[in-house]
Amino acid sequence: MSNPLIAIVGRPNVGKSTFFNKVAGRKISITEDRPGVTRDRLYADSEWRGKAFSMVDTGGIEMRSEDTMWREIKKQAEVAIDTAQVIMFFVDGREGLTTSDYDVADMLRRSKKPVILVVNKIDEYSEEKVFEFYSLGLGEPFPVSAEHGTGIGDVLDEAVSWFEKGELEEDDSIKIAVVGKPNAGKSSLVNKLLGFERSIVTNIAGTTRDAIDTKFTYDGKAYTIIDTAGIRKKSKVEDDVEYYSVMRAFDAVRRADVCLLVVDSADGLTEQDTKIIGYVHEQGKPSVIVMNKWDLIEKDTNTINKFEAKLKEDLKFMDYFKSVYISAKTGQRTEKILSIVNEVYAHAHYRIATGILNDVISGAVRANEPPSYNGRRLKVYYSSQVAVAPPTVVLFVNSTDLLHFSYERFLENTLRRSFDFSGTPIKILTREKKSD
Repeated sequence: MSNPLIAIVGRPNVGKSTFFNKVAGRKISITEDRPGVTRDRLYADSEWRGKAFSMVDTGGIEMRSEDTMWREIKKQAEVAIDTAQVIMFFVDGREGLTTSDYDVADMLRRSKKPVILVVNKIDEYSEEKVFEFYSLGLGEPFPVSAEHGTGIGDVLDEAVSWFEKGELEEDDSIKIAVVGKPNAGKSSLVNKLLGFERSIVTNIAGTTRDAIDTKFTYDGKAYTIIDTAGIRKKSKVEDDVEYYSVMRAFDAVRRADVCLLVVDSADGLTEQDTKIIGYVHEQGKPSVIVMNKWDLIEKDTNTINKFEAKLKEDLKFMDYFKSVYISAKTGQRTEKILSIVNEVYAHAHYRIATGILNDVISGAVRANEPPSYNGRRLKVYYSSQVAVAPPTVVLFVNSTDLLHFSYERFLENTLRRSFDFSGTPIKILTREKKSD
């Protein structure tokens, strides 16, 4: 299950990005003292009092502006609000209440989501500085100074309390995001898997504007399929409505358990396909490369092997990929997709017994010692799998600086040879432990 999502919203220049960066622990948003700097939504994962969550930072909302840029930013903020479980509404304690604050407050009330009112830029607290914000009708204002880090803990306490109240919907279905370039056949594939016409299927790219969730059961298992708009290069996104749907598609990847990456076999794997697949890989999601429109390809006995070799060349960064060659139009091999989804989902949730994991890692280190750097060599004392989805292994070592990327890759390949992690990324982390 994906982490709860907190959306950080408000009008421009109220300190949303400063707060976001402070909680994320690193500078992700560009913070500059002028409105309109944060245009795209930015995500970060964080944790508070043992509760993991994701945050999304949004651009400033100007409700009354007809300017194209402000309309686009508003659309993106609406996506964030729609997909979040909790909303943090930021206002400026120095400047005081504005008409824009009332406009945003009205929009947030309509969302029916829990809203935490955050009064930022309160360097020295006094009741008078926050009293007027009660008139927004959003409950008690929380005074903070994002720049100095004061009051942030109280806000996060309130946010995680909503998670604990069970406000988040529990869903044990396997969530499948269907993503890819426009016109690759995603909607046709969804319809074939569901067995009825649910999405509009035409040959015009960009028909599917929103991500649409449909629950279904197959062979006694519950699934949710998320059909998304095609993801184009930014230069080809000509209107804010399409930009809105592209951001929906990235949201779908974030909350999916498994991603189906639909590729037009006639076009082959394009640069844009590779970028989409790279995003899925970075998000740690198991995936299946679905080579669609296979019925249109002239074939001989070696055609699939040639396509597989090309995929391996183009996807060196994720050589664990699983692929299937189908025709959504004719139904060829589409019946295999859910069994492959189940397989990669199981691989992403596989746990290695600690004793076996240590045997495998120590055996690999004995067989191929880490290289020496400046007379120092990596020592691996102990290893443990600490998480699934994706499987995450922590190595307790003498110095984290001594694990070179190439040796980390060697250890990952060793794990993949020992255990079937096909279709899912795996993570290797290091922690320092002083030797006795």
